[in-house]
Amino acid sequence: MNSLFRSALVLFGLMFLLSQPLQLQASALTNGTTPVTTSDGVALYVRVAGKGTPCVFVHGGPGAGSYGFEKLAGQPLEEKLQMIYVDQRGSGRSASDAKLNYSLERQVEDLEEIRQQLHLEKWVVMAHSFGGIIATAYAQKYPQHVQALILVNSILNLPAAMESTTSYGYNLLPAATRPPLDAAAPLPQRYFMVLAMLQQQKLYNQLQYASDSTAARVNRVMKDQTSNHDFAANMFKAPGRYVQDFTPATASLTMPVLVLTGQQDYMTGPEHYKSFRFPQQRVVVLPGKHMPFLDNPKEFNQAVQGFVRKLPRR
Repeated sequence: MNSLFRSALVLFGLMFLLSQPLQLQASALTNGTTPVTTSDGVALYVRVAGKGTPCVFVHGGPGAGSYGFEKLAGQPLEEKLQMIYVDQRGSGRSASDAKLNYSLERQVEDLEEIRQQLHLEKWVVMAHSFGGIIATAYAQKYPQHVQALILVNSILNLPAAMESTTSYGYNLLPAATRPPLDAAAPLPQRYFMVLAMLQQQKLYNQLQYASDSTAARVNRVMKDQTSNHDFAANMFKAPGRYVQDFTPATASLTMPVLVLTGQQDYMTGPEHYKSFRFPQQRVVVLPGKHMPFLDNPKEFNQAVQGFVRKLPRR
């Protein structure tokens, strides 16, 4: 074997060895449903789909599950992001907690345990509505694992959002059918009274969607979906830190943040985003209400993909 041939073999071997970490890293997260059981024994539904930067979706509700977002808005995102759809404990397709531990602290730990079991160093955290509280609390505790935050019509102050929903929702009710609203009554009492009346009079969709066609599309997708509502049923019994105002904490979270909000989103509060103080935040206000990824999917996806393209490469 001549020296030139030996040198070529050595060079080829070095190139092969150097390529292995990149190959392993690229294929580490496999698409498909991944069973995850938390350290306290709760089975969580986790599904991975797409390609690109890993991005976990933190759904709202509380307890709405990720199915609707996955089926109605996920596919365009999956072209640039490897989406990780998670149903929180007691929600969607995940199991309930026998001890009814649905605290914010536990939901944060569930996210962290999912990240660990997926063997990810960092991920983008995308949250919608009530999920913004969980995502922000997670970013507070584990900032080293958050590459970026994407907050979609996200609530960071639950009492303020409930006040906005109550006020706007009450005004949606025909004056002849609505009882007087006692401003001195406890907020949860006023909030749930208004929501119940909106449901009864088939006006609830006007809170969430900019058009009846969007509401009809959601109803078609969700009508056959069985869903666990245990988290939703129990959260308000002992809300704990969920009622904390997380907007002051935003000033200390230095990762890149994309804030997307609906111009007429009275469930969150149309100006709620103005209280956010993330040092590296970009705000995009979209026409529509609480579901901009359904009301304005093109603009929504352009904003997300443009933001992701500018993230520092890891």
